[in-house]
Amino acid sequence: MGVDYPAMPRAATRSAQTKKVDRGAKAAKREFSARLRRWFKANGRDLPWRRTRDAYQVLVSELMLQQTQVSRVVDYYGEFLGRFPTLAHVARAEPAQVMEAWEGLGYYARARNLHKLAQQVTEGGALYDARLPDDPLSLRALPGIGAYTAGAVASFAYERRAALVDTNVARVLKRAFAPRADFKTSAGQRKIWGLAEEVLPATGRAAWVHNQAIMELGALVCTARVAHCERCPVAALCASAGKPKLAGRRGT
Repeated sequence: MGVDYPAMPRAATRSAQTKKVDRGAKAAKREFSARLRRWFKANGRDLPWRRTRDAYQVLVSELMLQQTQVSRVVDYYGEFLGRFPTLAHVARAEPAQVMEAWEGLGYYARARNLHKLAQQVTEGGALYDARLPDDPLSLRALPGIGAYTAGAVASFAYERRAALVDTNVARVLKRAFAPRADFKTSAGQRKIWGLAEEVLPATGRAAWVHNQAIMELGALVCTARVAHCERCPVAALCASAGKPKLAGRRGT
């Protein structure tokens, strides 16, 4: 007669299964980031703001890129920095002068907020060497800086391990890991921001590459109109790959 071993308690069985699933999900997210970074190093565009770690210059690029095409920003970015090379120069200028340099980019509240921010950080231009803070929470306290911009400046200027979510990032993460998430809802936003944190590498330098890469993927491959799954470096890890209804939907 065989020995009748007691069955493993159901709760314990579920716990072991859950841990196994969690480990698998974490491994997939690490691989997702690793593939993204390899792809970016071979395919990322050479954009002027990617060559600097100057926080002011990064901030200017991020403000300009809001609601504006990259090709248009390239034309304005260098000219604006030539006229206002530091935050102190912005602070000492009249608001109308900053607006004039911004003319043609649209969404002029960005320029007004940049002037207010510069005056606050440099105390009206008195602190010539004043720098932007390096952590997202402090950055968010400044005029015109939201969660995305704070993460972008912390990551791209200071190489802090900071998550960021813009339209492109939200689209990529939604399609890859949460096809049913609705970014228009608070719950959907929390879900996507949580995923942005989960896929982020452990070190700041790797996070810099990762954040650039996921934004680049959304801009060039996983676009709003068409998800080019056939040339996506993370298609094998994407829940929506090859599914036109999910991958081709407009927006996030």
